[in-house]
Amino acid sequence: MPITPKAPLAIVALATLLALVVFTVPLTTLDAMTADLGLSPAQQAWIMSGMPLGAACGLLTAGALGDTQGRRRTFVGGLWLTALASVAAALTHSAPGLIVMRIVQGLGSAGIMACGLGLLGQIYDGEARRRAAAIWAAGLGAGVAIGPILAAGLLPLGGWQTGHWAIAVVSAALALMASSHLPESPSSAHPLDIRGSIWLVLGLGCLLSTLTEARLGSTGLVCALLAAALVLLVLFVRGERRVANPILRLDLFSHAPFTGATLAAFSSGAGVLALMSMVPTVLVRGLGQTPLTAAFVLLAWSAFTAISALNAHLLPEQWGARPRVIGAIAGCTLGQGLMLFALPGANWMMLLPGLLIAGVSNGVLNAALGHEAVQSVPLDRAAMGSAANNTARYLGSALGIALISVLIAGRENAHFFTGWRDAVLMTVAFSLVGMVAMLWVARIGARRGSAL
Repeated sequence: MPITPKAPLAIVALATLLALVVFTVPLTTLDAMTADLGLSPAQQAWIMSGMPLGAACGLLTAGALGDTQGRRRTFVGGLWLTALASVAAALTHSAPGLIVMRIVQGLGSAGIMACGLGLLGQIYDGEARRRAAAIWAAGLGAGVAIGPILAAGLLPLGGWQTGHWAIAVVSAALALMASSHLPESPSSAHPLDIRGSIWLVLGLGCLLSTLTEARLGSTGLVCALLAAALVLLVLFVRGERRVANPILRLDLFSHAPFTGATLAAFSSGAGVLALMSMVPTVLVRGLGQTPLTAAFVLLAWSAFTAISALNAHLLPEQWGARPRVIGAIAGCTLGQGLMLFALPGANWMMLLPGLLIAGVSNGVLNAALGHEAVQSVPLDRAAMGSAANNTARYLGSALGIALISVLIAGRENAHFFTGWRDAVLMTVAFSLVGMVAMLWVARIGARRGSAL
């Protein structure tokens, strides 16, 4: 079939949407999973963290695979892996099995996220690339909007497993379409840095496991995991300085646009994404709403994230990437602060202003970061730029969600909202640090003649 300008963008955007659906499915099905499989509190935490753990661990390796072995091949492989893991998740009858499949779903999503944006950078140029990045960013918001509602709506049809069956079918269909409609990128003669990939996957796995176990694990286990993570990540950094074809070129961090985009992505994950991901918990546990109602309320954030990303191109052209990113982070920070109106006995409508402001700002931020992720690296490293940006976002969200969970775990009534207030203030601090870092990096870039 001939390659058309619109088909690649539609496939990549839908696959990106699907990856975020995979991320959000437990938000409204965790209670059903717990009732069916008898999940312990620790296992519930792992169900929530499994997918972002797998994604964060696999993104840079998937980006390297895409740049060396072919982006379409890696993208399609990620879709098939997501499909197979979802089938296995739907068939499993044990908590450990479901946790493992959630991690594998994350690894499949890593191939989608790392190479999807890289493919768009390869196919489109100039204003078309900026528009494609905006539609890709809209896929992020649409996935967060659709995922919780889809999962909750399918529960009566066949339990929590139905959502995984739906993911498997859509993944397989997109894999077949991608094989026919997406162009392949040139392969590299350099071999993949297998050793670096192993150090990174194991190091990030231990680090994110530390964050998960910190909620419910023993102090000894947490300390051991943290020590192992530090050793493995030091080995990774040392190795990347010596190999000819690293999975992450450390010299890119001397380039202000790349560093700024990566820092902003981490700030976005640890700030607005982490806090908004926990809003359904506040609505259900704190304000007594049903999971389905909570999913629809969250649309005030997620739907407007998608809408504003699609329309980010309407902003004045003189507002370059740096003003857009800094302004969007400021807007997200304001929206996060308004979540302080979640108080005992409050009406859920009190959360709408904060959700709306954060949603509009987050859409602009995602669009700007999506463009910068591939614009700030050499063309032959587009998948690496996308992978680094998404790894930062997933690491930030894993950190933020873990810390919020620690603050609200085991609390009831007024004490729950005390923990929520602390969580809001913490994520606001993450966003402010990200904004200050962006200003600092941009100043350095201006001095070097490379302003963001």
